[in-house]
Amino acid sequence: MNNTGKKKSIAESPISFSLPLLFCPLLVISWIYGGLTILLTPIFGYVIITIFDFLTKENKNEDALIKGNIFDYKIILYLWPFVQIFLLFGTLTAIFFFDHLNLIESVGLMLVLGMITGAVGITFAHELMHQKTKRERFLADILMGMAIYGHFRTEHILVHHRYVGTKRDAVTARFNEGFYSFFLRVIPNSFISAWNVEKERLLIKKKSIFHLSNPFYNYFLIPLFFLTCAFLIGGVMAICLFLLQAIIAVLHLEVVNYIEHYGLSRKKLAENKYEPTKSFHSWNANHKMSNLLLINLQKHSDHHARPDKLYPTLNAFDENSAPQLPFGYPLMVVLSLFPIFWRKIMNPKVLAWREQFYPEIYDWTTLN
Repeated sequence: MNNTGKKKSIAESPISFSLPLLFCPLLVISWIYGGLTILLTPIFGYVIITIFDFLTKENKNEDALIKGNIFDYKIILYLWPFVQIFLLFGTLTAIFFFDHLNLIESVGLMLVLGMITGAVGITFAHELMHQKTKRERFLADILMGMAIYGHFRTEHILVHHRYVGTKRDAVTARFNEGFYSFFLRVIPNSFISAWNVEKERLLIKKKSIFHLSNPFYNYFLIPLFFLTCAFLIGGVMAICLFLLQAIIAVLHLEVVNYIEHYGLSRKKLAENKYEPTKSFHSWNANHKMSNLLLINLQKHSDHHARPDKLYPTLNAFDENSAPQLPFGYPLMVVLSLFPIFWRKIMNPKVLAWREQFYPEIYDWTTLN
């Protein structure tokens, strides 16, 4: 459970983390040709990436040292919000100004787009919201605004990271909880917890909840702006399609939340006090290609242990320091949608995790 003797390795080059840009030509091809070309994006994101995960060697027990200037790794973060705006409104333009796409193709395009805005856009937003500058956090708000889920920034930073692995964290999936039950529980609870946190912060500062410093202005106004743009392109139908991609984006976000901490718990030391978050309180995956696509999001154990670290420097923990997912996120996402298979694979891993890291605990029902 310690990291002594860890090897040092050079992080992947900045250009390697631009893999998500390959979604752009794939989606543009779908705009032009429609039909089966719409499947190119999910085939790349789920099938091809998974195949290369199996073919390439995992990184294990390594500390990453960046190659060159840290700013080079941030370029893709700064670029992606504008790329995503182009993809989102380009897709709506293709649907409403081209004559060759039927209703089924239009819906298919927005489902595929939601996969990109969720799996890539929200992943990039997650990285940006952990940065220190207002500019970077605003870029995160833009990306989350396209998913109409801006409150995630408050909930993630001020609630999830503080209470992960406890019952006070809505997005820590409970042992034996299926994804669909988790999803229905998380959607309202994450919004409520984010609102309560911001309200409490303003009250401490003796400010009204209507004070302009309340980030919920951003969380509401940015999506409203995007919805207005959609309406100008295609009216009410465009708004419906926009909402469809937002639902798929949020689905991708919450299924990843479900995967990242399923069944893992922290000890409760006293009232409102828990043991420090450690590397073994998150599921880890060192699969190479899916980590390139998701800018090392799968090295989640180190992210929670040290949330201020930039994505290329995240450590690749091995099984001695963190519980390991059997596959990268693309395949784990699909697996989580089938609760019977999910439990069959993951429940034994949770029980093994308990035995490995908490052999002294016998009654897990009262842990936190």
